[in-house]
Amino acid sequence: MKRSLSVYIALVFLLGSCAGAKKTVSKPDIYENYQEDLSETLIQFPDLVEQAKKSEAQAPIQGSLAVDEDLEVSINNLVETYRAERYWSGFTVLIYSGVDRDQAFKTRNDLYTYFPEMKSEMQYQQPRYLVKIGKFINRIEAQPYYHQLKEQFPSARIIQDRFQREGYVNPDPIEDGQRQN
Repeated sequence: MKRSLSVYIALVFLLGSCAGAKKTVSKPDIYENYQEDLSETLIQFPDLVEQAKKSEAQAPIQGSLAVDEDLEVSINNLVETYRAERYWSGFTVLIYSGVDRDQAFKTRNDLYTYFPEMKSEMQYQQPRYLVKIGKFINRIEAQPYYHQLKEQFPSARIIQDRFQREGYVNPDPIEDGQRQN
């Protein structure tokens, strides 16, 4: 009897707990007349036509802004810094690189034959010879020359290089070779 009583209580408890778990479904009719005014929190932008009229009516801005002065000082500092450097980094088109001296001279002569308007430079960096065209600040400037040369010289490529600055004046009056130990 105790067992049937405990089964009966468990059954009642189980059925009672299932009845309370009804899902509530909201009806859309409840929100049919809902209104909310957000105009106070929205950002207000001025009319573009009015802004254009105001900007036309204003006097032109002079170069006396603080930003312009700071920018001028920064540019002058950069110019002075770079003026003191002997070399600058850039790009060049490499036509030939190899240890054969005769082949380097032949490549340079072929370059004069096919492209007489282009000035080539030949360097010797032990143990190899280099034949180069141009001194460019960025790779994009070298692209037209590269595409012209690629047809006659398939091994041509654009490489990074360092160039000595033209008109470089050594800020130290004592030349490198005259220094004492």
